[in-house]
Amino acid sequence: MSIWWSLHLRREAASVPLARRLLLGTMESAGVDPDISYDLSVALTEACANAVEHGGDTGHGGSSEAFRVTAYLDGEKCRIEVADSGPGFTGRPSPRPSHSEAEHGRGLYLIRELADHVQIGNKPGRGGAVVSFDKILKWRNDAPLVAV
Repeated sequence: MSIWWSLHLRREAASVPLARRLLLGTMESAGVDPDISYDLSVALTEACANAVEHGGDTGHGGSSEAFRVTAYLDGEKCRIEVADSGPGFTGRPSPRPSHSEAEHGRGLYLIRELADHVQIGNKPGRGGAVVSFDKILKWRNDAPLVAV
C-alpha cells in the first residue's frame, strides 16, 4: 500500500490544523494505529507552526506566503516533509530546548522525540527550511489497507 499527498498552504495559522486533519484522516482511512497517528500529527503540527512563524521570505516577493507539506505512507513507514521559503536555518538547530519553561524552541525537540528519523536543513539553491521525519507504522487489527 502506498499513499502520498502534497499541500501548498498559505503561511497563516489556519493552515496548521488543516494539514493536521488531512494527515489524521489519511491515517484513519488507511488503518494506522491511533497512537502512531497522534505522534505524527503532533510532529506535523510543530513543523507547520515553525513554517508559519519563521518561513517568511526575506524580500524576494510572492513565494514567501506559502509553505509545502508532503506526506508519504509507503509500506510500513510514513515520511512527512515540511518546506518553506524563508531564510532557512542559520547554524545548527539545538537538539534540546533551551529550558523546560521556554515559550519557543521546543518544536524541533518534540519532532525528534516523536519520530524515528528526523532531517533538518535548508533547501539547496534559493533557500528555505526543510524539516522531514519518518516513523515506522503500526496497524489496527481491522486495517483495510495493510500491505501483505
